[in-house]
Amino acid sequence: MSISRWFYELLEMLNWMEGGEEEWSEFLFNPAFSSIGPSQDGDEIDAADKIEGGSKLPNIPSELPILPLRGVVVYPNTGVPLTIGQPRSIKLVDDVVSGDRLVGLVASKNPELETPGPDQLYSIGTVATVHRLFRAPDGTVRLLVQGIARFELGEFTAEEPYLKAKVHLKPELVEEDDLELEALARNVRSQFEHIAEMVPSIPQELVASISNLDDPLQTVYTVANFQRMELGDAQELLELDSVSQKLHNFTNLLAHEVEVLELGQKIQNEAREEIEKMQREYFLREQLKAIQRELGEQDDQTIEVNEFRQKIAKAGMPEEAEKQSLRELDRLARLSTASAEYGVIRTYLDWLTNLPWSTITEDNLDISHAREVLDQDHYGLEDVKERLLEFLAVRKLRLDRKEELDSLPEEDLIRKEREGVILCFVGPPGVGKTSLGRSIARALGRKFIRISLGGIRDEAEIRGHRRTYIGALPGRILQALRRVESCNPVFMLDEVDKLGTDFRGDPASALLEVLDPEQNNEFRDHYLEVAFDLSQVMFITTANTLSPIPGPLRDRMEIIEISSYTERDKIEIAKGYLIPRQLRENGLMGDEVVFSDEAIKTIIRSYTREAGVRNLEREIGGICRKVVTKIAEGKKIKMNIEPEDVRLYLGRAKYYHTEEIADRTSLPGVATGLSWTPVGGEVLFIEATAMPGSKGFQLTGSLGDVMQESAKAALSYVRSNAVALGLESDFFTDKDIHLHVPAGAQRKDGPSAGVTMVTALVSLISGRPIKNDVGMTGEITLRGQVMPVGGIKEKVLAAHRAGLKTIILPKRNEADLEELPPEVRDELEFHLVDMMEDVLDLALLKPELEAAAAEK
Repeated sequence: MSISRWFYELLEMLNWMEGGEEEWSEFLFNPAFSSIGPSQDGDEIDAADKIEGGSKLPNIPSELPILPLRGVVVYPNTGVPLTIGQPRSIKLVDDVVSGDRLVGLVASKNPELETPGPDQLYSIGTVATVHRLFRAPDGTVRLLVQGIARFELGEFTAEEPYLKAKVHLKPELVEEDDLELEALARNVRSQFEHIAEMVPSIPQELVASISNLDDPLQTVYTVANFQRMELGDAQELLELDSVSQKLHNFTNLLAHEVEVLELGQKIQNEAREEIEKMQREYFLREQLKAIQRELGEQDDQTIEVNEFRQKIAKAGMPEEAEKQSLRELDRLARLSTASAEYGVIRTYLDWLTNLPWSTITEDNLDISHAREVLDQDHYGLEDVKERLLEFLAVRKLRLDRKEELDSLPEEDLIRKEREGVILCFVGPPGVGKTSLGRSIARALGRKFIRISLGGIRDEAEIRGHRRTYIGALPGRILQALRRVESCNPVFMLDEVDKLGTDFRGDPASALLEVLDPEQNNEFRDHYLEVAFDLSQVMFITTANTLSPIPGPLRDRMEIIEISSYTERDKIEIAKGYLIPRQLRENGLMGDEVVFSDEAIKTIIRSYTREAGVRNLEREIGGICRKVVTKIAEGKKIKMNIEPEDVRLYLGRAKYYHTEEIADRTSLPGVATGLSWTPVGGEVLFIEATAMPGSKGFQLTGSLGDVMQESAKAALSYVRSNAVALGLESDFFTDKDIHLHVPAGAQRKDGPSAGVTMVTALVSLISGRPIKNDVGMTGEITLRGQVMPVGGIKEKVLAAHRAGLKTIILPKRNEADLEELPPEVRDELEFHLVDMMEDVLDLALLKPELEAAAAEK
């Protein structure tokens, strides 16, 4: 079988082969042509030498029709089938076939171009003769050409109806070192044989024919004709003049192809081995199942299915969940354990069967016990304790009257009876919101679970992911219930005001169903896709402020505000809770260290400034650790901690309340205001100063828009009432005023500093200082009216912590004073005002008092 066998099947399939196998073998596999040069007259190129068998080369004219090729390069001494579809190419072939059958074949630089021009063609091509032509039914022309010799394009003589150009033959240069050429040619044939071993589609007859080649040039062209290469590499091989260089470059190309094929073969072998391993394991499992059936035994899958069936029966699921579980269990029983779906269904059933569908913790409805537990765990917080006792009383009464209530006719057929409770504790950090949840659970005898919502931005954290996603899980609500193993725990959702929102959804909206007593009895997690009853859960949320919580979510919760602790509260908390805990944590006995009330008061006033007690506990812990260090060193310690010992252990004081206020308000233009923040009330200083200018007004201190508007309103009121206030009417003519609120790194906003700004401006202009024990808050109008503001309790507690004695408040905030602890109301003097003139009379020093203060 000759080399033409490679084309034989293709030609036979197209049904256009006319000659026998021997004829095509002679056509496709001719020996190399040689000694081709231009004729004497320049019109035609003669071939003087003969090929084997006595045939001569055809006469090659100096001008040839040029057939552009797309994505293929034809080499001399090789046969190639071509398909022609362009009209101009078909015209060219028709003229060539009717003439001398010679054509110039040149590859196009861009294979995407359908009709390339002269500048889109390579400069080196191959003269070829057309041997066979077949017109297909689809209008294309299929022909078989044989390359004869290389040529270089000269001047193009015509572009219509097809390309024609002058050509100059370029015979290859054969080096004299026959030994090196023979070695290179033998290496090419060896590499091709190696490639043929890895590519089953290459016929063995083709390999045998190439192995019998002797001519190096014939070898490189023949192998390149059958080898897959990039167009640029194939054209470069044709353009090289030196046969030795052709062999060198082609050897590198074949070496790369060998590496690619070996890597592909390695990948195929690994994949085949993996598939065979899976098939082998599948057959072994099936055989094992058959053996177990014969022996009357059960396989692992059957055992697992039966275990799930027992768990479903014991779980106490509602009807919908049970039907879904059994349906998925039937699917699991029919699947192979090697299936990917098997693991998904198994995980789903594991979640369904391990949720506490009907596991209830019995409530302890003893009200006196609950009160005792709450008082034991927390000091004060009467509002929260009363609300819990009310909940217990209602539950107890409903249980006692259950039969009577069940006998009554149902009047509301739409709304279901609500059993759970949803509370929201709002207050500054460190006041015991989170620990209250644990205390409530202990008082009720329920289990406690807590999750933090701070920073959550994905709605799926609440509702879970759908099972279509890889690694999907239920949301945090059901995950927590599975951990706590109870369907009626005390469930704390901490930091509900810290929820975020982004492109993944709004978790606050997902909480609407969870925290709605009308809907949470049928909460549907995206993962489970069945209803779960959350109505028995006692939900408690915590927040530092209500403003970030969306209105619909806030409306579903019962808000209980927990205010800042007073100094008296902190002393009692320190004595009853903080000091004993720090003594235990630091390994001290109760009688080794005793804190006096004055020492605790010193820590509160000089080393902490907070609404809660976290920093207070840290400072107490610091003293305890220093005492422990002295004990470890064998030194004597003092059992009673007094104020001077506090300064010895904790160093210099961090805060100077009364002294700081007196020092800062000693100059005219500085007023003491009261502000509310999410972490409690604060004392706020507002400073005003004047400088030469022309009615300028400057505001600094990171003030928000509302606060800036309050400052402008304050200035307008002072300027419009300058005469009535006893101020120079032309004060603003040649002055600029600068109003500053210290702590400029902190953002400030709100209207409640209006009265403080007016007082600071009047003090500056009149030169009268403000009393150093006076704090004030309230919004003003342009007419001088003092309007009510919020956060009165926190503001007053902050003033009490700071050592102020007199508080000026809007008269319409009088009702807020009832929320203050009695000891705070007794220690402070309150003045309720309607107009700004009253504020100024109370806040500014009288001229005679000012003179007395100056003498002092």
